[in-house]
Amino acid sequence: MADGVDDGGGTQARVATATDDSLPRRFADFDTLGAALDYAAGGHKGLNFHDARGRLVHAYPFRRLREDALAAARRMIGAGIAPGERVALVAETGPEFASLFFGAVYAGAWPVPLPLPTSFGGRDSYIDQLRTQLASCAPAMLIFPPELEPMAAEAARLADVAGEDWDRFAGRPADEAPLPVADPDAIAYLQYSSGSTRFPHGVAISHRALLNNLAAHGHGMAVRAGDRCVSWLPWYHDMGLVGCMLSPVANQVSADYLKTEDFARRPLAWLDMISRHGGTTLSYSPTFGYDICARRIGSQSRVGDRLDLSRWRIAGNGADMIRPDVMQSFVDAFAAAGFQASAFLPSYGLAEATLAVSIMPPGEGIRAELVEETQLSGGEPGQGARRPQRYRAVVNCGRPVRDMALAIREEDGTDLPERAIGKVWCRGPSVMTGYFRDPDATAACMVDGWLDTGDMGYLSDGYLYIVGRAKDMIIVNGRNHWPQDIEWAVEQLPGFKAGDIAAFAITTPGGEETPAVLVQCRSSDEGERVRLREEIRERVRSVTGMNCVIELIPPRTLPRTSSGKLSRAKARNLYLTGEIKPYGIAA
Repeated sequence: MADGVDDGGGTQARVATATDDSLPRRFADFDTLGAALDYAAGGHKGLNFHDARGRLVHAYPFRRLREDALAAARRMIGAGIAPGERVALVAETGPEFASLFFGAVYAGAWPVPLPLPTSFGGRDSYIDQLRTQLASCAPAMLIFPPELEPMAAEAARLADVAGEDWDRFAGRPADEAPLPVADPDAIAYLQYSSGSTRFPHGVAISHRALLNNLAAHGHGMAVRAGDRCVSWLPWYHDMGLVGCMLSPVANQVSADYLKTEDFARRPLAWLDMISRHGGTTLSYSPTFGYDICARRIGSQSRVGDRLDLSRWRIAGNGADMIRPDVMQSFVDAFAAAGFQASAFLPSYGLAEATLAVSIMPPGEGIRAELVEETQLSGGEPGQGARRPQRYRAVVNCGRPVRDMALAIREEDGTDLPERAIGKVWCRGPSVMTGYFRDPDATAACMVDGWLDTGDMGYLSDGYLYIVGRAKDMIIVNGRNHWPQDIEWAVEQLPGFKAGDIAAFAITTPGGEETPAVLVQCRSSDEGERVRLREEIRERVRSVTGMNCVIELIPPRTLPRTSSGKLSRAKARNLYLTGEIKPYGIAA
């Protein structure tokens, strides 16, 4: 595929696709995803791919994407892939994946985005992850980038799946028979969560559900003329795929991409791209992305000379717990570059609801409430008065998106009143059809059209506040402790940062439940480690009132999901099996 935009004379110019054109905007009001691309192809917008320094290397108009996708669909049909069969695609950010994804959609098959290898695991771990997800979705074919052939082909062999790189696939003959007519209620794609490894759950999303959520996404962000999307988020994660690839197509917005691995190496390239492009910017990141940038810029005195963030209209935040202290640090670091705190757009969503569940109205910024710890622990305010009262800032994640209803419930399903903390349930047209080939898991989280999100939170004046994942909660002696509170407390000590700490519950040799806290330590001096461990122990005791197991571990030991988030469940498993080895410290 050639770089650049065809200038009409058959030559290519390395110019990004248009920010605006004369095509009237439609907010994803289409019956199918293919119809959305058909419409977008009538304008001059598209997807733009950039190198590690944020320089444009490939402009890909929606018109060209549609042509390539239709050709890919005919090759899939020529390869014997029938409507309803799955096509697994390793989701590298680039034109090849985009055209194959939409090609599967045009062919009536279900594209299944699968992760790229990360730095958090080796070759065998990646092969095992692919093999497990391939066994779950049972695809007709796995298609992957040529450079991943040694690992991807081995995973396909182990899963007994046909596999080939996309260069070889591009040479397949096309079937010129008419393409199948898409059914809005048919499945559009299958999405695995970023943590899907041992027991993967493929989320089945229909065209109707997808377009409903994409419309809600466009309306929620109040997409308007002059907007461009800028993203480094991976396309195998729901926020990257749905929010930053499919939404620009369905809502006709040009998008600019930096590969996730390039962001990890040069995070400020993301902000350079935002500064470089005209128009106003829509760009999302989990909290850790903002944190990395604020730390990397440090105390540079000429940040305003390098960057111009004054046109960053929507600075979305989601996919993980939102930290108001990190957001404030970002504002402090980049105010000189014109960044406005009101651009922050907290949101909440999950793959099982396609993506968006709640979005903050644009312009309202970060709003947080202080919640007393006894309420977070399942008690009433004022309980435990013998200990100093402690509060946690809980961020407002916005109002339910269009057509979405929310409820907060007890464990037994009883609805709770406003400001009472409980399980977050949602219902709407964009909730998943179910988990692929897993009716038991589907029945466990869906009741009468309502989805149990697995998250804990409360409603206040129509706004949703999220306090944590129910499965991460540490329950000791009938009291609830949130691992985030323990981890954040340790982060306040000098020398530690977000991502250095993982807290979870374990059973001691005496049969008691207690929190364990793993802390990545960079010191090689044993005396310093002893001092740090005691300082951490006292810090955690002041937060929980308990003596916890404190283990110092080497840097880069804690496992991450494929989207870069801390995986507490995997950290616990690796610790209990001895695969995470703490430093030996004298008692």
